[in-house]
Amino acid sequence: MTYRSTALASLVASVVAFGAIATIGAQEWRTKSPTAADWAAMAKLPDFNGVWETGRAPAVAGRPPVELPPPGAAPPRAGVAGGRQGGGRAAGGRGAAPGGGGRGGAPAGPQLTAAYEAKRAELAGRKAEDTESANCLPPGMPGIMGQPYPMEFILSPGKVTIVIEAYTQVRHIYTDGRPLPADPDPKFFGTSVGHWDGDTLVVDTVGFSPEILLTANTPHSDKMKINERFRLTSPDVMTMETTVTDPDALTAPWTTTRTLIRHRDWTISEYICEENNRNYVDASGKAGIRLDK
Repeated sequence: MTYRSTALASLVASVVAFGAIATIGAQEWRTKSPTAADWAAMAKLPDFNGVWETGRAPAVAGRPPVELPPPGAAPPRAGVAGGRQGGGRAAGGRGAAPGGGGRGGAPAGPQLTAAYEAKRAELAGRKAEDTESANCLPPGMPGIMGQPYPMEFILSPGKVTIVIEAYTQVRHIYTDGRPLPADPDPKFFGTSVGHWDGDTLVVDTVGFSPEILLTANTPHSDKMKINERFRLTSPDVMTMETTVTDPDALTAPWTTTRTLIRHRDWTISEYICEENNRNYVDASGKAGIRLDK
C-alpha cells in the first residue's frame, strides 16, 4: 500500500470513528416507550392540557369579562378569573391581547451590562424595519411565549409539548429525567428540560441561536439560560413566571410573569407567515406593504 493510500485510509477511519462518537453522544439519552404505569401516573399531574392565551377571561353566566393583572402582579384569587370558562373567546378574538396580558402593558425591560447596553443602543439607532420577524423568522425564546396568539399544552409521559399558533411553532419540554446538554446546539427555542415540583412545572432551557433577541434590539450571549415556572391558580387560569439569566448581558436576573386563560372549546389555527406576503423593503431600507395585489 502506498503512503497516499495509507494516509487516505487513516483519514477515512478517523472520520468514521468521529461520526460514531458523535452518534453515540447524540443518542446517549434513549427515550423509553411509556408503560401502563407511566400513563396512569399522568392522572396525578395538574391538568395543563388545552389551548391557552394571554388576555381577558371571557364572560361566564352573564358576568362581564375579567381583566387579568399586569405582569409581575399577584395572580388572581381562585374564583375571580377562574372556574371553568364558558363558550366564546376573549374580547377582540384570538391574538387581541398584548403579550404581557391585562392592562399593565409590556413588562419592565432587563438590566443590561454596559457592553450590551451599547449593543442595544447601536441596534436601536439603526431603526431597521427589515427585521428577522418581518421576514417570517419566529422570535424564539423567550419572546415566542409572549406572542398574542394561542398555544396548546399537550402532556404525555416524559414530555410536555407546546404547540404555538404564532409561526406554527412547537416546543418540546422533556420531563423524562434527562439532564441539560453540556454543549447544546444553538436553537431558536433552545433545549428544554423540566420536572414537576409539586403542582408546578419547572423548566430550564439552554442553547439559543444568536439570531434571536432577548427583547427588542437586545442580543444575548451564549451563556443565556431561561427558567420557567408554570402553575394553575384556578382550573382555567395559569401563571407563567419566566426568569432569564445571562452573566454577559444582564446585571441581574430578569423575571416576568404572565397569566394565561384556558379556552376549552378552541383549536389551534394554521399560521403560514409567508402566505400572501405583501411586504417589501425599498432601496433606503424602509419597509412597506403592497396593497395592489
